[in-house]
Order: sequence, then structure tokens, then C-alpha cells
Amino acid sequence: MVKYWLMKSELNVYPWDKLVADGTTHWDGVRNYQARNFMRDKMKLGDLVLFYHSNCKPPHIAGIAKICKESYPDFTSWDVNSNYYDEKSTPENPRWFMVDIEPVVKTKKITLPEMRENPMLEGMPLLRKGSRLSIQPVPEKFFKIIHKISNVDEL
Repeated sequence: MVKYWLMKSELNVYPWDKLVADGTTHWDGVRNYQARNFMRDKMKLGDLVLFYHSNCKPPHIAGIAKICKESYPDFTSWDVNSNYYDEKSTPENPRWFMVDIEPVVKTKKITLPEMRENPMLEGMPLLRKGSRLSIQPVPEKFFKIIHKISNVDEL
């Protein structure tokens, strides 16, 4: 059964258009245990992802992607030259994990203010006060609403 997720990326770090140009990417550098656990334990091939641009004005959903490779160790945690290096993570005992995603379809820009104003999205985890996780589950009903307002016919 397909699950739905939201993954945040800063527009100036890894935008939707870069994912489209690359065709696929590994989602590295996640250093929050709850987000790591989602990737490591819950995300499966074919799960759908709302690709969300954060730290921009306004934050927004830019497209829908899908999981194309399930969890594997995040090798950036072993690279001393990486911003994501963690001395406690080793190839023998990895602490951090990542998944690969690929683009499915670009959506119209669905902004955070637009989502907050939509009463059908009340209760969506992204819209909860203090919701800061870079990876979060999206209940199916909210994904379907976003899909409907995204101007995308099929997935």
C-alpha cells in the first residue's frame, strides 16, 4: 500500500528543477532521528512524496516525487569533508540512512499560506504549529486534496 510523505528541501540548496535535471537523487544529510526512522523503517518503493521548498518566500510544494530506492546507509556521515559528517557513524555501524527519490510531476506552486487558508487541510501535519520535521508523513486524505488542487491529472 502506497504511503505519502512530505520532504523539505531549501530552494537554494536542492530545488525541484535540479531533481528533474538529475532524474534521481539520494536524500542525504538528514540528522534528525525521527526523520531518519521514517526513511529507514517506513518509506517503501513507490511511495509518493510532496517535494516542498522551505526557507524561501513563500514556502511551497513544487512537485510530486516517488521513492525509487529504499533505505541504505548515508555515506555522507563517514566523509570528514562533508557538512553531514558524524564521527559516531561508521560503515560497520551506520547511524544515518537515506532513500533515493525521482520526480513524477511538477505541480503548480502550492504555497504555505494557500494551504493554511484551505479548511480541507486543517490538521495536516505540515500546518501544525511547531512542525519543523524535514521529512513527515502525509495522511492520504491530505495528499489527495493537495493532488486535486495541484492541477495534475494523473500520477
